Amino acid sequence: MPFCYVGTQPSSPVADAPLNNDIKIFYRTYGGGPTKVLLIIGLAATHEAWGPQIKGLTGTTVSNDDDDDDVRVVWSGEEVNGGIHVCAFDNRGVGRSSVAVSKSEYSTKIMAKDAIALLDHLGWKKAHVFGHSMGAMIACKVAAMVPDRVLSLALLNVTGGGFQCFPKLDQKTISVAYRFLKAKTPEQRAAVDLDTHYSQEYLEEYVGTDKRRAILYQQYVKGISTTGMQSNYGFDGQLNACWTHKMTETEIEVIKSAGFLVSVIHGRHDIIAQIYYAKRLAERLHPVARMVDLHGGHLVSHERPEEVNQALFDLIKASEVNMSPHDWTNLPKKESWWNEKRVLIITNIQAGRNVSLNGCMLEKLHLCLLYFFGLLVLAFEYGRKLLRSLKPTQVGVSPSYIESQ
Repeated sequence: MPFCYVGTQPSSPVADAPLNNDIKIFYRTYGGGPTKVLLIIGLAATHEAWGPQIKGLTGTTVSNDDDDDDVRVVWSGEEVNGGIHVCAFDNRGVGRSSVAVSKSEYSTKIMAKDAIALLDHLGWKKAHVFGHSMGAMIACKVAAMVPDRVLSLALLNVTGGGFQCFPKLDQKTISVAYRFLKAKTPEQRAAVDLDTHYSQEYLEEYVGTDKRRAILYQQYVKGISTTGMQSNYGFDGQLNACWTHKMTETEIEVIKSAGFLVSVIHGRHDIIAQIYYAKRLAERLHPVARMVDLHGGHLVSHERPEEVNQALFDLIKASEVNMSPHDWTNLPKKESWWNEKRVLIITNIQAGRNVSLNGCMLEKLHLCLLYFFGLLVLAFEYGRKLLRSLKPTQVGVSPSYIESQ
């Protein structure tokens, strides 16, 4: 089995904090060639969730690391010329990677160090780093910590962490959150996962004589039952990593000045990671960032795989030809804070309206509601834990993607 033992590399590029020698990271590689791509998956998901992207980038879903020599793919000589070599891995706390018990051993910075250690293990000096949701948060940290090793950065369905992880406060999302916390069986978990991962329009489409929801439901139940359950330690730890994630202005400036391009890819109907926050992150990364707004949900990488894969190919190609940020970005030029306020005041005066604080007050009210909703969720979770038996209730992992952030 291919494992990377975190912290055992003789010369880690990140020396400000030691890595945990007890953690091992399970990974798979696919394809081959001079172009290296590291895929970082999100909360509660395994590396297999990158299936559509692995297939699109390399043309195969057969791992180079397969134990069966009869199906192992060998890349050498002319076969790798111009090809893409992909590595996808299970984050700590899920799949076949180690599960740290303490929440303090989970943060996007710590998990970024896992990813950097894996680059060392593979001998990859530079790579395109693509992340989804929590994996995109981790990818941001990788880019800020070792910018000289990043060729490009793709952030799929990302937010800035913390309160931005909360979905919109409406009846549907509150119901989904409640069902998610109560889910104890593969059937219950599969049903709620579909509503969190995909747009309703996509689920209600017919594939032959059956709705896609029914087909995916059976696949999810089978996958959760087959692959086993994620431990409570792993889920709580990864959730803590999302909640404590934050990109400082210094880190943003490091990414902007590093010389690589960024693509922020998002499903506009994502009820988990709201697209508003993804756009805000893209604007913070102007002028090196491009915003790709697609019709889909949180798992837009599965719902719109061709469009997502094309966006990734565009990013790789633009990086290879050293496209300038001015030609790459599709975001408007960012104005200074004073200019933005001045234009807003002039616009309101010309329209004959008084400048008010209503917008600011509404935003603060929304944040307060999110905060109290978070407290209610935490209180419910702790109450459930008190009533839990000695054998912990497990959280399922789907064959494709199980992620609530």
